[in-house]
Amino acid sequence: MTEHTQTDGALPGEGDWLDPSVLRAHVEGRHVFVGVCGGIAVYKVCTLVSRLAQAGAEVTVAMTPSATRFVTPLTFQALSGRAVYTSPWDHIESQDPQHIALADRADVAIVAPCTMDTMGKLASGRTDDVVTLILSAIDRAKTPVLLAPAMNEVMWNQPSTRRNAETLRSDGFGVLSPGNGWQACRHEGAGRLPEAEELAEAVVKALAAGAGLAG
Repeated sequence: MTEHTQTDGALPGEGDWLDPSVLRAHVEGRHVFVGVCGGIAVYKVCTLVSRLAQAGAEVTVAMTPSATRFVTPLTFQALSGRAVYTSPWDHIESQDPQHIALADRADVAIVAPCTMDTMGKLASGRTDDVVTLILSAIDRAKTPVLLAPAMNEVMWNQPSTRRNAETLRSDGFGVLSPGNGWQACRHEGAGRLPEAEELAEAVVKALAAGAGLAG
């Protein structure tokens, strides 16, 4: 993690979180890891990555194989200005194991959308894709890790999903509450990925909390 000084003054109010001039005071020079899983709501993460990068954050994106079926890695490469990781076997920036180097560098991590499958992997300690592998090397006692679940309302309400969410919270992950509303599956209810503004707000607040953890 990088050394940093927390900015003075109040955090920006609701509606300001995607303004790069506002975000800059909180994220400039910070290393943000974004894990992307397969889900139609990935378009919201494109906005998040773009605005964080515009605000001066160093954003590194990793994608599960299913995520690349919704948005290409080239899209996130263009938005972040950095290499995108899609395989545990990639050694893009150095000869060191990439999951260790990326984990050590992160000031905050967010997984969005975090699917039912990825929640299950993280709750049981599986690391068979690049996103879960990198997360496994992050010390959550020092670096906040946020999960933003997004799935069909029935999937979100499955007992296994609720058990996994509780396990993940107990293990030190920050599990964001999904939104309510219309879903691409033509259902309406809980399970929507929070809007990009809410994701940005969560990242800023996690960075502030991480300053306390690191101290």
